[in-house]
Amino acid sequence: MSMPFGSYDQRRVSRWFFGGVASSMAAVVTHPLDLLKVLMQTQAEKLSTVATTKKIVREQGVLALYNGISASMLRQYTYALTRFAVYNFGTKNMDTSTMSRKVLLAGAAGLVGGFAGAPADLLNVRLQNDVKLPREKRRNYKHVFDGLARVCQEEGWQHLFNGAGIAAIRGMLMTVGQIAFYEQSKDVLVASFNMERNMNTYVVASLIAAIAGTSITQPIDVVKTRRMNAQPGEYSGLSDVFIKTAKEGPLAFYKGYVPALTRLMPHTVLMFLGIEFLRTHFGYLPEPKQVALPHPYDIPAPILNPDLEKWNDD
Repeated sequence: MSMPFGSYDQRRVSRWFFGGVASSMAAVVTHPLDLLKVLMQTQAEKLSTVATTKKIVREQGVLALYNGISASMLRQYTYALTRFAVYNFGTKNMDTSTMSRKVLLAGAAGLVGGFAGAPADLLNVRLQNDVKLPREKRRNYKHVFDGLARVCQEEGWQHLFNGAGIAAIRGMLMTVGQIAFYEQSKDVLVASFNMERNMNTYVVASLIAAIAGTSITQPIDVVKTRRMNAQPGEYSGLSDVFIKTAKEGPLAFYKGYVPALTRLMPHTVLMFLGIEFLRTHFGYLPEPKQVALPHPYDIPAPILNPDLEKWNDD
């Protein structure tokens, strides 16, 4: 008997696009925190999260905290959707019962997703960073599609993939931190701590994934953000970004860690809660496995000779 569409059923399996939908919904809530993270990573002066927020609101108003929201949405439907879709496909074609297998699959999914989302990622950084620039130096993209067109016209389409390599690496590490750690944490909480597969378990697993994802990716995230936001000729390559960042001290690679974690934690929790809700209400029920009946010739024939049967019993 099939379950009514939209009814709760823990047996349901996630559809390939649920990750992108849930991630975009979470991004609407956490976008201001993402903007603060980018600003703190690219600024030379040392301002706290609160001080940076006050400066933006005072100079440009509250709505400035949502600068780049169109690019953020495009990023969710390229980067996030791709990595979840690849991971979803992989779970149907390989065994992911161990952490090492989860890490392998998540890394591959994140690598593909990071490259696919690189153009949106670049525009997201630029639109957000415009807030802190002097008026004469702002790019003033109207929205993400205006940014796409202008980058192609003014810099060449190749510049849409400026920093795509580091974005792919960052996507790989973040997906390992988020998806692999979330799935493994969820399995361990259920198997070893006797927790039910419910919201409490999902929240705890999401918090673990957020901490893991932020800690693993923060140095790469700083380098990626600076590379994507650079003016033409500012850096000669990724190694130059690493060297110049290192000159500011080792802690420069963890600039914006607090706002990054503050942003990623609610985003990760909301994203995975959204995925679990979509899965348990709108996912599909897996087809029952067909059990093959034995071939008639494989069934042992009954012993018809009673004397032989008696001899076998002896």
